[in-house]
Amino acid sequence: MLEKKTTDLESAVLVGVITQQQKEDKVQEYLDELEFLTYTAGGEVKNRFVQRIDLPNPKTYIGSGKMEEIAAYVKEHEVGAIIFDDELSPAQQNNIEKLLKIKVLDRTGLILDIFAQRAQTSYARTQVELAQYEYLLPRLTGMWTHLERQRGGIGMRGPGETEIETDRRIVRDRISLLKKKLKKIDRQMETQRGNRGALVRVALVGYTNVGKSTLMNVISKSEVFAENKLFATLDTTVRKVVIGNLPFLLSDTVGFIRKLPTQLVESFKSTLDEVREADLLLHVVDISHPNFEEHIASVNETLKDIDSVQKRTIMVFNKIDQYEHELIEEDDLVTIKTGKHFTIADWKRTWMERLGDNAIFISALNRENMEEFRKRVYNEVRDIHVSRFPYNNFLYPENLDAYSEDSN
Repeated sequence: MLEKKTTDLESAVLVGVITQQQKEDKVQEYLDELEFLTYTAGGEVKNRFVQRIDLPNPKTYIGSGKMEEIAAYVKEHEVGAIIFDDELSPAQQNNIEKLLKIKVLDRTGLILDIFAQRAQTSYARTQVELAQYEYLLPRLTGMWTHLERQRGGIGMRGPGETEIETDRRIVRDRISLLKKKLKKIDRQMETQRGNRGALVRVALVGYTNVGKSTLMNVISKSEVFAENKLFATLDTTVRKVVIGNLPFLLSDTVGFIRKLPTQLVESFKSTLDEVREADLLLHVVDISHPNFEEHIASVNETLKDIDSVQKRTIMVFNKIDQYEHELIEEDDLVTIKTGKHFTIADWKRTWMERLGDNAIFISALNRENMEEFRKRVYNEVRDIHVSRFPYNNFLYPENLDAYSEDSN
C-alpha cells in the first residue's frame, strides 16, 4: 500500500497539559501516541504545545497566553487543524474554533475519524456511525455551519460529511435507527457464532499495533490485512486453525488503546462478543514498546469492562526482534537501573516469572520461537477440548512432537 506524500498530508498541531495527575514525561508519551494517531488519520504534525496548568480552563482548556502563542503559530504556518490530547467539552471546542478559525479536534474525535476510515463492512460502518453521532449530538450548536465551511480531511468523515440538518431530533432519530440496525445484525452474528459448533474458540486481544494480524496470518496461513498503523483491523476476522490434528477457531479483534472513547466501547461491544465468548485469550504485547506495561493495563481495563479479564489467558510478548534496552556504564554509580535497562532475560525474572508457562516470547514477523508458541497454544486448547469432550482424549496426544512439521 502506497503511503501518502508529505505534501498531501493535512497539517496539524498537538496540545497537551501537565497537571498534578499527569506528569511531563507522561504527557510527552501521550503526545507521541497522538502524533501516530494523526499520521494514521492522514495528518502531519507541525508542532506540539504543552502547558503546565493546575486545572484546565473551562472556556478554552488552556490559558489565554498559550492560546495566543498557538494562534500566532497557526496563522504564520497556515495550519489546518489543532488536536487536543484530552476530550474537550462542546463549549470548549466551540470557543477554540471561534478564536483560531481552524478545525478543532480532541483525542476522541481523532480516533472516531480513524475508525470511519478503517471501517470496511456495513456492520463496522454502522458501529462507527453510531459512535460518531453520539459524540456529535451535544456538539451540534454552531458545528454544522463550521463543517459546511471546511469539508474533508481529518475529523470530517462519516456523518459530518453528509449530514447538514441542525435539528437535534433528526440526529436522535438517526441514533435510534442505527441502534435498531445493530441489534438486527447482532442477532444474525449470534446465530453465526452458534452455527460454528463446539470447536474451542481462541481470541487475539491486545493494544493496537502490537502485531495481532501478523500473528493471525502466521498461525492461520491466511492473508489478514496488517499495516504499521493504528487500528489496521476493525472487523473481526475468524479462521479455522489446525495445530497437529487439533482444530479450533481463532479470531482477530479490534485493538485497544488508552483513553478509548466510551462511544466506541459501547458501539463495538457486539464485535467484542468474540472476546466474551472465547475459551482462551492470546493477549499480544509489543514488548519493544517502552510503555508496554501500561498497554497491558489498558487492555485489562477494557477486558474488565466486557467481563473477560478472568478468562484463560496466554501472554504473548511479540516483537522480540525489535527489543532494545539502554545500557549503564560500569563506572556510572548514579543511574538507577529501571525497566528501560532490562534485557528480556531480566524481564523474565520480574512479575513475568509468576506467569510461568503462560508467558511466550516471539517475533511473529520473523517467526522466532513460533514452535514453542504453537506447542503452548496446542496444550491449552487440548486441555479445554478434553475437559469438554473427555471421550476424545485419545485423539490428541499430550505432546505435539508426535506430529511432524509437515502435517501442520
